[in-house]
Amino acid sequence: MTEEALDVMVVGSCMTDLVSQAPRLPKAGETIHGHKFFIGFGGKGANQCIQAARLGAKTAMVCKVGKDFFGDNYIQNFKDNGVNTDFVGQTSDAATGAASIIVNSAGENAIVIVAGANMLLGSEELQNALPAIKQAKVLVCQLEISPQTSLLALQMAQENKVKTIFNPAPAIPDLDAAFYRASDVFCCNESEAELLTGSSVVNVEDAHRAGRELLKRGCRSVVITLGPQGCVVLEAEESASKHVPTTAVTAVDTTGAGDSFTGALAFYMAHYPTMPLEEMARRANRVAGVSVQAVGTQASYPLRKDLPAELLQMPTIVCTVSQWCFQIFQVDSGAYRRKRPRFISSNLSRG
Repeated sequence: MTEEALDVMVVGSCMTDLVSQAPRLPKAGETIHGHKFFIGFGGKGANQCIQAARLGAKTAMVCKVGKDFFGDNYIQNFKDNGVNTDFVGQTSDAATGAASIIVNSAGENAIVIVAGANMLLGSEELQNALPAIKQAKVLVCQLEISPQTSLLALQMAQENKVKTIFNPAPAIPDLDAAFYRASDVFCCNESEAELLTGSSVVNVEDAHRAGRELLKRGCRSVVITLGPQGCVVLEAEESASKHVPTTAVTAVDTTGAGDSFTGALAFYMAHYPTMPLEEMARRANRVAGVSVQAVGTQASYPLRKDLPAELLQMPTIVCTVSQWCFQIFQVDSGAYRRKRPRFISSNLSRG
């Protein structure tokens, strides 16, 4: 068992991706010819963990795979990417999870998942991982495992003052209200926000409204990703929601782009906890934008060395007396504390 404090722990799913590329997505009952097939590594939890690790985070995965060829390969894949595997279990009671993916020429996809061993991850595995969870900086969960397991993991993290990111995917309409309260960052895409709120989400304004509704349910902050439209960021402590545009790119394969975003966000929360959430989201947008320009899921995720240095540094802090960026000292219960600086560098400009 690891004794080293971790940056990011992910409790979630592992899926073997069975990917077919075709000119378009087939209609119901239709058979079409594809032009390429390959097998890759996926699953929302593992994807997010791998992206965080590739950016330089010390990561560990809490998951379950089958005692089969795919499970053995997945454990090796984690090791190859520097992910701690102390909490990766294998079972003979179910096969490793699998995802059948079709990708069209525009990079759009349709996915069917069979959870398999993922659904056997439970409270026993979480208790085994609890000492590591207590020392982690950020914990990430999704819904490709048992929802009860994800909720328990988030609550365990919060009880130990570990920051939480919850990605409610695949979304379920009757989501337990406790998930909102257990989320420091509630991170979803437009279709998930639509299902959860019951309101159409097709543009930035819709996302602002949906985000406000999700905040009312108890989240500390909400990030709604909108693909090429960027994302919307809302925080309970601030009255205004913020639109964070993204740089336009030519998408080759969007599979796993949302997981790239979430994994990057976890990295920034762990490494730069004082960075504004809006800036973290802007950078995570750019990381995900790199991923969609290559084929595959984890195979498309950028490594730290492949990214501009500006994405891996703290923004410059510019302070003047007239702007009162920060007060040197503040009396708080008889103790002196430095207030957190406000970032106003041009490095924080949107887009």
